[in-house]
Amino acid sequence: MAELGWPTEGISYGGDYNPEQWPRHVWDDDVALMRDAGVNLVSVGIFSWGLLEPREGEYDFAWLDDLLDLLHRNGIAVDLGTPTASPPAWFYATYPESRVVTRDGTTLGFGSRGMVSPSSPAYRAAAVRVATELARRYADHPAVVLWHVHNEYGAPVGEDYSPVSVAAFRDWLRERHGSLDALNAAWGTAFWGQVYRDWEHVGAPAATASTANPAQRLDFARFTDHQLRACFRLERDAIRAHATQPITTNFMAHQSYNTDLWAWAREVDVVSDDHYLWSPDPDAHVGLALSADLTRSVARGRPWILMEHSTSAVNWQGRNVAKRPGEMHRNAFTHLGRGADGIMFFQWRASRSGAEKFHSAMLPHAGTASRVFTEVVDLGARLARVAELRGSRVHADVAVLYDWESLWAQDLEWRPSDALGFRERVRTYYERLWRDGVTVDFAHPLDDLSRYRLVVAPASYLLTAAAGENLTRYVEDGGTLLVSCFAGVVDEHDAVHEGGFGAPLRAALGVAVEEFLPLREGETCEVALDGTAVGTDTWTEHLVLDGAQVRGTYRGGPADGMPAVTRHARGSGTGWYVSTALGVDALAPVLAAVYADAGVVPPGRPEGLEVVTRRAEDADYVVVVNHRDEAVKVDVQGTELLTDAVAAGVAQVGAGDVAVFRTARDAQGGGR
Repeated sequence: MAELGWPTEGISYGGDYNPEQWPRHVWDDDVALMRDAGVNLVSVGIFSWGLLEPREGEYDFAWLDDLLDLLHRNGIAVDLGTPTASPPAWFYATYPESRVVTRDGTTLGFGSRGMVSPSSPAYRAAAVRVATELARRYADHPAVVLWHVHNEYGAPVGEDYSPVSVAAFRDWLRERHGSLDALNAAWGTAFWGQVYRDWEHVGAPAATASTANPAQRLDFARFTDHQLRACFRLERDAIRAHATQPITTNFMAHQSYNTDLWAWAREVDVVSDDHYLWSPDPDAHVGLALSADLTRSVARGRPWILMEHSTSAVNWQGRNVAKRPGEMHRNAFTHLGRGADGIMFFQWRASRSGAEKFHSAMLPHAGTASRVFTEVVDLGARLARVAELRGSRVHADVAVLYDWESLWAQDLEWRPSDALGFRERVRTYYERLWRDGVTVDFAHPLDDLSRYRLVVAPASYLLTAAAGENLTRYVEDGGTLLVSCFAGVVDEHDAVHEGGFGAPLRAALGVAVEEFLPLREGETCEVALDGTAVGTDTWTEHLVLDGAQVRGTYRGGPADGMPAVTRHARGSGTGWYVSTALGVDALAPVLAAVYADAGVVPPGRPEGLEVVTRRAEDADYVVVVNHRDEAVKVDVQGTELLTDAVAAGVAQVGAGDVAVFRTARDAQGGGR
């Protein structure tokens, strides 16, 4: 990521703006209302390819010229999008070979959002042309402060099984593996007689009679990520040939599947993310915090932009639950507290037509007298009052490992239990840390982890030998490592490690896994832990001790009497292993012991109180989000920026409200 200036003064605030859906006179009303709301940045042009290039090679920029001039006259900066996430009708008609084919053989056509095949030469050429024309025309426009390539790569279309994609997959495999012999070895094709003797016989892992080769599917996931990222780079480089402003594309953090964001973050100047609450989750604000921490982490701690979230309900879930009064502010300040220097929404004005007409907006169908618009205006004013947070950073002593390749591998078919998913394990461990008030970074298993007191590995099914060595060194050098079940099982080819399950972690953890013992649906057992007992209902393992001490033992179930939780001293550190899928509450006594090893002291705040600190050169900023239905008292000294009130050791934060305190370094505490 290049070191370029932040796109706005203070915190960036605004959202997607799609004025092409409205008569020209509405634009003037919109801009006046944006100024009332404190909007200083809008994203435009993201779905406008059909208007910008009505026929191939013919461009119409008159309406966009007018729009950018209008916004600039009113002091509103522009994040200018390339429209390549939604090719126009003429493209589908002219280049039918570019259409995406699903795994079951269905060909997708025009009439929705989503891109065509990322491997299509015709699509890539057309995308580069329109990006180039935009950059040539607007590189020096004073309104344009940021470039926004595409939209949510990999959603809703990621994998493509069309002939053009299959041909590109073969080329990618040749480059990755070098020879058919190497490919056969990597994929283990001797199993089920899948050996390849001719490159033309190698295809994509489309629907098959039984489960497809998992190593082939893992490579296809890597290939899909590579092709999507190649499309981004082509557009980025076309823009960079003419423009100097920073360039981004909107990620989807913990909601992403087809994109390895550790790799993607290296390609952008500013990391940005979209996040939408999942309505069935009563604690969706915890998942929001997780995505925010993950986004900050792939940005390597640098400030980032929340490019999209919703003011209230979305439109694409089974039951689209509206946000309650104050919830939008809590969501925004959670992102702000966890490192976002931009708070943006989809979208400015609610659409009257199309698939997203029931999606909430900053200016809803109910108009300016609505509760939502009132909160939007209030949020803009609040963000203006905390402008000095911009550029400050979040510091964490605990890291949670996150690897998209392990996600791709673990969530394939024919695993020992389909109740043990990557995202579920990550969310469970993260939620325990969140409820304990512990701020975390996310990290890749190959990262330098030396600055963390504690590293947690909730879902490391795929773990390379090099990553195992890295984690072992971390323990030997004094770190505390906590590993959840089903870890270190396979290598980068989804092949079981030589030496058996968990082999890369055996030295760090002092245990071997002899056999997986998943529980039947409805079956339960207990784990006895230092005088207490917790329940589990999904997974157990047969552990063989290799130097570790037993800290928890199974009671009942297939592993009755066997070790369940172990602790291993190695070098000057410790490695903990939890061989069962404990829930959030059941993890509490385990984490209490692990915290003691690591020297991590949870702040002991009340349930539902979220406190995160951002650090600047000369001050700390304590961001408090109260998810409780009653006011809470927070131990803090300093000035509350939203009200200018001075806290002399204790401050009260109202029910469902937020607060931001400027404090002297480390002059902060917990809540009660």
